[in-house]
Amino acid sequence: MSQVILKHVRDFLPDHVFDCGQAFRWQREEDGSYTGIVGGRIANIRFDQQEENTGEGQLVLSNVSESEFSEFWKYYLDLDRDYREIQNVLAQEDPVMKAAIAFGRGIRILRQDPWETLISFLISQNNHIPRIRKCIETLCECFGKPAGTYRGRAFYSFPEPEALAELTAEDLAVCRLGYREQYLVKAARKVLEDGTRRLRDMSDPEISGEEAFSYITEFCGVGPKVANCILLFSLGKYDRFPVDVWVKKVMKNYYGLETPKEIAAFAEKKFGRYGGFAQQYLFYYIRESEQE
Repeated sequence: MSQVILKHVRDFLPDHVFDCGQAFRWQREEDGSYTGIVGGRIANIRFDQQEENTGEGQLVLSNVSESEFSEFWKYYLDLDRDYREIQNVLAQEDPVMKAAIAFGRGIRILRQDPWETLISFLISQNNHIPRIRKCIETLCECFGKPAGTYRGRAFYSFPEPEALAELTAEDLAVCRLGYREQYLVKAARKVLEDGTRRLRDMSDPEISGEEAFSYITEFCGVGPKVANCILLFSLGKYDRFPVDVWVKKVMKNYYGLETPKEIAAFAEKKFGRYGGFAQQYLFYYIRESEQE
């Protein structure tokens, strides 16, 4: 079995990365590693911490060749970015952020596919993570393509827009999506009508976050929170600060802010271009702290 081993890796912990609400197709194994499928590629990822003081260790990617790592996984896992620099900037004169970073230091923001992220976060609305994962897996099993087996489990690719555009809401009833069924079909048809490149082109650095936000909210069922998640997790707009119930709670409890307008203004001024990273640290901190 092909395997890539990276030594002296820091600021990467699989449970922080894959359980922080940004991606839904990674499953924790009994050995603590995570197995997932991205773009039809199946991988298992494990981190072996070796230096407790620095947090350094080795990152092991199984079922991955050297060329696949260089051409795809390195970018997807955002391994080129210096997260220590981001953490130092965010933690300055902010004890709340300092504590949140210490708690979730292993978080990295994955560079995900915009189409898959759009559909995944449409499904995520008013839903909890185990059910989101189940809905997405059923969608892939029914309308994606077989991608192979790993560790005795069959994997399926994420369905393309062409596959969903041909369906009706009734066809999607097997996925138990409720009112979201119509959103998926309409999203697929809009992507095809606009040209599949247009959604991806929103990642162009020349396109502002506001311009990309305006386009993403044209999709039926996409509100501000879902739009900002799509921009942050798949289109490289790292200043976005998605606000859900957990973020509302942390902003109220620790910063004394309640309204969406107050939170947005505060995040823009305080966190600036690192708003998305700040959001992930705060989200993970409050959610995991209250569930312990």
